Amino acid sequence: MATTIKSRKKTQLKPVPTLLQAIERVVELSKGSKMSKGFMTKAAPEIGLLADSYGITGRQAVLFCICMEKGPRRVDYDDLASHLDMNKISVLSYASDIDALVRRRLLKFRDVKDEDDFDIPTAVIRCLKHNEVYELPQRTGLDCAGMFSLLNLWFDDLNDDAIAPRELREELQSLFADNPQVGFVRHLKEYDLDEEDELMVAFFCHRLINADDDDIRFSQIEELFDNNRNFNDAKASMRSGEHELMKRKIIEHLCEDGIAEVTRYKLTEAAKRTLLAELNINATEEKLADVISPDKLTEKQLFFPMDIGRQVDELTAFLQPENYQKIQERMKEKGFRNGFACLFYGGPGTGKTETVYQLALRTGRSIMVVDVPRIKSKWVGESEKNIKALFDRYREQVKRSRSTLDSQHTTNTPILLFNEADAIIGIRKNGASSAVDKMENSLQNIILQEMETLDGIMIATTNLQQNLDKAFERRFLYKIKFEKPTVEARVNIWHSMIPELSELDVHTLASKYDFSGGQIENIARHYTIDCILHGNSEDALPMLISHCDNERMDSQQRKVGF
Repeated sequence: MATTIKSRKKTQLKPVPTLLQAIERVVELSKGSKMSKGFMTKAAPEIGLLADSYGITGRQAVLFCICMEKGPRRVDYDDLASHLDMNKISVLSYASDIDALVRRRLLKFRDVKDEDDFDIPTAVIRCLKHNEVYELPQRTGLDCAGMFSLLNLWFDDLNDDAIAPRELREELQSLFADNPQVGFVRHLKEYDLDEEDELMVAFFCHRLINADDDDIRFSQIEELFDNNRNFNDAKASMRSGEHELMKRKIIEHLCEDGIAEVTRYKLTEAAKRTLLAELNINATEEKLADVISPDKLTEKQLFFPMDIGRQVDELTAFLQPENYQKIQERMKEKGFRNGFACLFYGGPGTGKTETVYQLALRTGRSIMVVDVPRIKSKWVGESEKNIKALFDRYREQVKRSRSTLDSQHTTNTPILLFNEADAIIGIRKNGASSAVDKMENSLQNIILQEMETLDGIMIATTNLQQNLDKAFERRFLYKIKFEKPTVEARVNIWHSMIPELSELDVHTLASKYDFSGGQIENIARHYTIDCILHGNSEDALPMLISHCDNERMDSQQRKVGF
């Protein structure tokens, strides 16, 4: 028996390393290796793990690891040659491996016209942080929502110059051939268009579905063409109304006040009803929200008092996809509502909106930003229809986020943001008699009902928490009060905005002026403009104090009469 135990101990497997640990080991062993057989043998366990995980060759796995080390942004063949201690001619022989990594979406070219520079996509890095393999989205057996989720990724690649128009047309034709069951594909093929026009139609539909954009300009479609000549030909025929898609009544000039705008285009009502019938698109729906994807957001460091920072950190952890999914499942098991509504309230410039953006960025979520002023302008007339259409569109966004097997998107429910929501979550009017008051109450009742059945994430920001209707207050699970930063936080904000300031100047400004982060940013922008126009000053403090005094005066003036 003892011998058997010893034997088991000898043959006991080592713990499997994480993907990042494997990459780190390959990078360490590959430095100066010239991609030798000795190196490949020594690093075989880690290379094998990565190759098997991603479905690539061993050499491609090594190149991917080096790109992670040298990047993740702007990696080129010189970087590979320097790391491997090889000449550039030898490294260029790996071009086919780089192409394979691009097709696998583990790399993307910075410019398809110059394939010497490449990046690691953000989605790949996000997966690695969680020790997850970035999987290509499902391409077959899709429904219409799943197809447009995939198109969203591909058009982002086109916008980032990671794929050429010709390659995207080929991808589309393959996708359409693999999914003839999708109504969009079936109806598109009935038009019998050439591949270039099919790409244009797919783009118009993609912008409407994925970005709520039904106002297309020439600058947006230029990227769909292989060269300027084809683009200019298309532009001329669209201006004159002679383009094939206009003759077929698929797209048309946008009209405002009865006048056709010859540089702006939209899908026709008939095309929406035919091509997008599966998605229940309301052809006459107002554009009441913009959708911002997380890769379009800029990372910023935020500084909060300890209590607010703790609550924001808790929210960030809660909204991480893996935690959010578990919590939703547990809520359903216990019979609780699984929608999540949060209220950020406090004075202007205290970081409410920026916190929502950073939450979205750190958890990989899109934000559907509601145009509150436009909703308010539509209160008399079609307000109920528009607010219902807004929530219908959000439900569709949530559905699409769950319709693909791509691992980093399966639970990344988007955020519905009502920014500066005072006008629509204020105290309802008892005994309302006027048409406007009744309409406002009706609109608020619809929002309250939608919050009851919410299957997603809604965040509202307001400067006037005291005007919040109690019925809304009860429906917000999290309520975070944003206050002006402490002196310590203001020191950090000044440092982050104008890093060249001395410690003494920073503490002087932070102590003297009780500013919000938004006000400090305004002053930093003024200061930057001054430096561009007049050059950097050796003593910046007097200039900054002048800007601070003006900012304080502006703030006081804005309060007069209110």
